[in-house]
Amino acid sequence: MTEPGFKDHFSARSADYAANRPDYPPELGAFLAGHAPGRSLALDCGCGNGQLSVLLADHFDRVAATDASAQQIAAAAPHPRIAYRVAPAEASGLAPGSADLIVAAQAAHWFDLDAFYAEARRVARPGALLALVSYGVLHVEGDAEPPMQAFYWRTLAPYWPPERRHVEDGYRSLPFPFAEIAQPGLAIERAWTRAQLMGYVETWSAVREAEKAVGRGPVDALAAALASIWPDGERRRVRWPLAVRAGRIG
Repeated sequence: MTEPGFKDHFSARSADYAANRPDYPPELGAFLAGHAPGRSLALDCGCGNGQLSVLLADHFDRVAATDASAQQIAAAAPHPRIAYRVAPAEASGLAPGSADLIVAAQAAHWFDLDAFYAEARRVARPGALLALVSYGVLHVEGDAEPPMQAFYWRTLAPYWPPERRHVEDGYRSLPFPFAEIAQPGLAIERAWTRAQLMGYVETWSAVREAEKAVGRGPVDALAAALASIWPDGERRRVRWPLAVRAGRIG
């Protein structure tokens, strides 16, 4: 059962989210594990379908992965070292002083941060690492970039939830009361076809809100614009800058 009070923008298309969202680079897992005081337990809060959880399982003996959406947990990728459960980020259910790493990827802007930070302090072992990860607005290689940017910033501007601004500024506007470790300057990069890119666009919460308000016209117009310049099957580089705000607890 999805947790009450959760701002749920993704459960309705959790399978699409799992299929079409980009996963994280291996270097992110190595960075987080490298700054954790141990490798026993990582807590992935707001884990969605487990994209980061699976990466962390390469480095930690156990990963506790929680999300307030039952549908997202149902779509999560199984792994022998990952224990998924439906729970809010602010109440993980872990034992006090048990986690080497507490991380939230593309999720912290939905949290009650004061409550989340209190929970992180409760479950953290001495010197544990807390990290907030987000990936920013995509960039597409070549002449597909202008229509994509116009669609994101202009066409969808009225339909993004207000929390989206935190993703756009790399979480710099979120309070972070911990001594920060310098972020490694990572990015997600993929070679995608036009169809893959449109599959990703369809997962955006603003696209669903636009459909409710004005129908499929804006998405269809973007698809037509891209089709006129991007041949079927051709792969182009798509890049998302990664922002990591990381610091030690205690």
